[in-house]
Amino acid sequence: MKANPQMQARLLDLQELDTRLSQLDHRMRSLPELTDIARLEAQDEDLQAEVVRTSTALGDLERDVTKAEQAVQQVRDRAARDEARLASGTGSAKDLQGLQHELESLARRQQVLEDEQLEVMERVEAAQVQADRAAAAVQAHEGELEHLRKARDEQLAALGAEREEVAGGRAAITDDLAADLLALYERVRQQTGMGAAHLAQRRCGGCRLELNAVDLSRFKAADEDEVLRCEECGRILVRTEESGL
Repeated sequence: MKANPQMQARLLDLQELDTRLSQLDHRMRSLPELTDIARLEAQDEDLQAEVVRTSTALGDLERDVTKAEQAVQQVRDRAARDEARLASGTGSAKDLQGLQHELESLARRQQVLEDEQLEVMERVEAAQVQADRAAAAVQAHEGELEHLRKARDEQLAALGAEREEVAGGRAAITDDLAADLLALYERVRQQTGMGAAHLAQRRCGGCRLELNAVDLSRFKAADEDEVLRCEECGRILVRTEESGL
């Protein structure tokens, strides 16, 4: 293939931009925030499940407290009625004695129920602490995610703007290149990751291998518009004043 030496030299500019584009793409894919966001997002389900678990447990205990309060109140109401009857002195001595025994029994029952009520209330306090802690963990988690996502978006926007600028420079070069030369460059780049390289100090700038005597002689004899290829890696070799030919 033949191509103007100046056009061949433009391949090095193109390769530099393509290398820059690859670096930008790699940075966009490997932002530390992306790993942190993925890790935190994977924790979402567990944190939300803990909120549900603790709030459900708290709700169950609060209902138990209500039941305990109602049981205590029922005993108090019954005792109040008995005390009123006892105080009125209405009824036989046997009935009044029975009321006295019932009041004593109700007092013991009330003490048991109040102890149970107190125990449940203590469990409610502990459950409330757990529920508050779970809710706080979710809030902190969401705050950290929001911070990371904002940092990610800012960096992606900056890198995207830089990439767009580099891509614009690339388009300006490709528009000036001969179609067959550009097609060769793109094909080699897809195969090796680098379409063109310097030929510097008799060494390929792509694979870094030094030319053997046969290739060196052939390159020296080649016309200046001849498109040279590295025999080892296949990349287009662009001659410069540092080529050593």
